Amino acid sequence: MARVSTLRDDNLALASQLGELLKSQGHTLTLAESCTGGGASECVTAITGSSAWFDRAFITYSNQAKIDMLGVNPATLTTHGAVSENTALQMALGAMHRAQVDVSASITGIAGPTGGTPQKPVGMVCFGFAIKHMSDEIHSRTHTAYFTGDREGIRLQAIYAVFSGLISLLNNATVTG
Repeated sequence: MARVSTLRDDNLALASQLGELLKSQGHTLTLAESCTGGGASECVTAITGSSAWFDRAFITYSNQAKIDMLGVNPATLTTHGAVSENTALQMALGAMHRAQVDVSASITGIAGPTGGTPQKPVGMVCFGFAIKHMSDEIHSRTHTAYFTGDREGIRLQAIYAVFSGLISLLNNATVTG
């Protein structure tokens, strides 16, 4: 229980740090979540004043929701599956397009305790990140992580990873963008 409580506190601290960075750079954020079920968005909206830099969230738990709300190509889901970097990237780009913001991130994975396979085990989570520069050029990247623990622990670790990834993306954008 102490580890979960610490992860929650760490996630809130990272979300606050992310908010300060977004605000200082004049960016707005959207999130597309699947396996975390809105947990990242909950952390963000727990921060007073987050409405200045957080636009909206998409909770797309089912494949059909990913298609309908984010424009994920059904062929991507058929070929690569919902838990893939290909799907994560399409989720992030779709969220960015639909929300008309300049920073987005997505999370799709297998939090367990069931649903894993040898190729995609419980704890596998894929992330997509995108940032639109002033030139309207979009830079994106994906990442896959493998977490351990129970369902709640995996979800909390995924939230930490998405905030860390966004902070890294924004810090790189400051240097190179």
